[in-house]
Amino acid sequence: MKDENKEYPFGGMRINGFAMIFFTFILIPALMLFVGFGIGESAIALTVILEAVLFIIFVLGCVGYFQQEPNVARVMIFFGKYRGTCRNVGFYWVNPFLSRIKLSLRIRNMDIEPIKVNDKVGNPVLIGMVLVWKIKDTYRVVFDLDSQSLGAQGGINNAALDKFVRIQSDAALREVTGHFAYDQTDSDPDELTLRDGGEKINELLEHKINERLAMAGIEVVEARLNYLAYAPEIAAVMLRRQQAAAIISAREKIVEGAVSMVRMALDRLDSDNIVTLDNDKRAAIVGNLLMVLCADEPVTPMLNAGA
Repeated sequence: MKDENKEYPFGGMRINGFAMIFFTFILIPALMLFVGFGIGESAIALTVILEAVLFIIFVLGCVGYFQQEPNVARVMIFFGKYRGTCRNVGFYWVNPFLSRIKLSLRIRNMDIEPIKVNDKVGNPVLIGMVLVWKIKDTYRVVFDLDSQSLGAQGGINNAALDKFVRIQSDAALREVTGHFAYDQTDSDPDELTLRDGGEKINELLEHKINERLAMAGIEVVEARLNYLAYAPEIAAVMLRRQQAAAIISAREKIVEGAVSMVRMALDRLDSDNIVTLDNDKRAAIVGNLLMVLCADEPVTPMLNAGA
């Protein structure tokens, strides 16, 4: 399976580091002194052999120590064979012939710079996001991802890891952007868009990035758009289009309100028997009221004083 976890816990010998310090730097030197003075010249060959064995044990005991903090793991490799991952916190001594690759399991943050992509209708847009991720499967990170150059303190090369995450995130971002329009279109005013999608777009983006990063044992905690704009070459044209759409929407509201007010005024005149109006006078009143209510600037009334 693509997302199968290949990691398993380290089951080899793991000794408390402080106990091993006592054994290596106190007990072994004491035995070496005892062998040197206890046997003496009576068995020189035996003394040399025992001293050599104790010295080798002392040298091996001096290496193999490591300390591990929370949210840190070490991949154990014995002459090229994977022996498990140690996630235990503390100070330990293990087989000195084990290679120990240090990995940080802590949450990492990455700011994906805005890239130019085409949306569903072909408009070029600039889109960027913030990505929060962490290592999930240490086996895949070490053995499936081509980042074998070790970094500081025997850890994995973080530059190669970051490069992989950035490239795959860019690819997923382009894929998601190509399925949605930047803004609502006339053909389907209810469709999901990049500007109004919100959490749905973020959830889809997170899912797509997880699909791509699972092959390297990486898990996405959160993916969220943080920049969205038209490309500079069409930004001015799209701004005028948005302004025109806003003006039309505002005019529709104004006309709807004006018609409602005119209807209310005529009904009130009729119900209160203030004046009796024929069709011509009603049409004149309707025209005058609509002119006053829909005008962009205040209308100056003109009074007919009569002859």
